Amino acid sequence: MPRDLHVFVVDDDPRVVGSIQLLLRSHGYVSEGFVTAEPLLTRTCDVPACVLLDLWLGERNGLEVQDDLRRRGFTQPIIFLSGQGDVPSAARAMREGALDFLVKPVDEKELLDALARATDVAHAQQATHHARREAAGRLARLTTREREVCDLIARGLLNKQIAYELRSSENTIKVHRARVMRKLQVDSVAALVRLVSMQ
Repeated sequence: MPRDLHVFVVDDDPRVVGSIQLLLRSHGYVSEGFVTAEPLLTRTCDVPACVLLDLWLGERNGLEVQDDLRRRGFTQPIIFLSGQGDVPSAARAMREGALDFLVKPVDEKELLDALARATDVAHAQQATHHARREAAGRLARLTTREREVCDLIARGLLNKQIAYELRSSENTIKVHRARVMRKLQVDSVAALVRLVSMQ
């Protein structure tokens, strides 16, 4: 049964890449293998994914690759693989947001457990990303004045206070407020606040 997680395997030893991909395939994962990090750095991914990243990639350090990925907006979980238990590197990788740090030759159960956690994280990230994009799309429907009213509602101001802030009449603010709620497809101030907070 296919697993709903795309796994990028990055190791400078093609035999390691091949054996990990074979293991992943046997458990239903779709994967792509790389012997250098450069192709991954230019890769876009819009499905739940994770990276199995070797700590030492020839001349490149996996921690540098982790930094490069984050700078390019790659937020998917990263699981480090290392030929030796390098405690300082493991500590730094985890501080920088790595999901796990496994020692090679990797134990099959440990790897599968880490991938199960990565699946949960990747799906949660994707749901958050979609929710933010949906919120941004709804907010983009508002006119400039409606957006001003929306932000003041989200701050907890009443119609009378919003009218004072915007030098408008309370009746005009009521009209704007109704349009804001309709365009954003929300039926309460609490729902509006949640939507605005997703930006």
